[in-house]
Amino acid sequence: MDPTFIIVILVVLVLGAAGALIVIGLRDSSGDDPLQDRLAEFAERGEAASLHDIEMSQSLTDRIIIPMANRIGEIALKITPQKALDEIQRKLEMAGNPKGLEPTTFFASRFILAVVFGALMIFVFGAELFTLTNFLITVGATVFGFIMPNLLITSMINRRQDEVRKALPDALDLLTICVEAGLGFDAAMRKVADKWDNQLSIAFGRALQEMQLGKLRREALRDMADRIGASEFESFIAAVIQSEQLGVSMAKILRIQSDDMRVKRRQRAEQQAQKAPVLMLLPMAFLIFPTIMIVMMGPAVLIVMNGPISTIFGG
Repeated sequence: MDPTFIIVILVVLVLGAAGALIVIGLRDSSGDDPLQDRLAEFAERGEAASLHDIEMSQSLTDRIIIPMANRIGEIALKITPQKALDEIQRKLEMAGNPKGLEPTTFFASRFILAVVFGALMIFVFGAELFTLTNFLITVGATVFGFIMPNLLITSMINRRQDEVRKALPDALDLLTICVEAGLGFDAAMRKVADKWDNQLSIAFGRALQEMQLGKLRREALRDMADRIGASEFESFIAAVIQSEQLGVSMAKILRIQSDDMRVKRRQRAEQQAQKAPVLMLLPMAFLIFPTIMIVMMGPAVLIVMNGPISTIFGG
């Protein structure tokens, strides 16, 4: 067997094992101590046991594998750049914190997917891996596996921001009506959070919970704007904070912001409509036009080929 192929297999196995250990070591544990649980179990049964007996009664995974994985996870956490973890945490917050994913787990998943995609290509190509085409495909699949989590998170961020942009004008109308009817801004936000079930109402609900726990309103609103990241929403939050600091009428600010958001939503719709002809050009040129040409010109070509003119070309 080619020595280079053996080296590649060993590298893939090592990276896969390292990625798996990182996920195990960095996952969000429940905080339970297996030794304490086992000790409590012996105490409930009224049995006296030494620490050695309690430890040996645990499974091999609890005694060796998980502690070793936790140690490797601690080492990996120390060598992982803090700036990268902070950036990943910010992206996860903007994506809505899907399934409570931790930055360390997300960071490790990139390496695991890269190894999985690369190993899959190695398994498919086998001994023919080191031909130029197959090698480039393997490298491309590995790179794609590495960047795929980032692509997924970016897509989730864009979808969440689009949902907030679409819901914001209607939410501002409801906020305006509630404030003009005599409710405070916090109570108006509560109405929005209770009335709808979308990303904007969820963000309002979280901000209200933070305010109930003692966070200042302007800080909770700024954090909410940072978690969403949409420019229109950040502009709305900045106007609300400025109104609170300067003592301007909140109802007037909300009315102005509502009208402005509706204009921006209409402009975005017009912009998307103007992009439609350009986006339709490629499918029309490569799918629709060739089919139309075949349907229209096909019978004429057959008639010409089978008619008297075919004798000129030796038919």
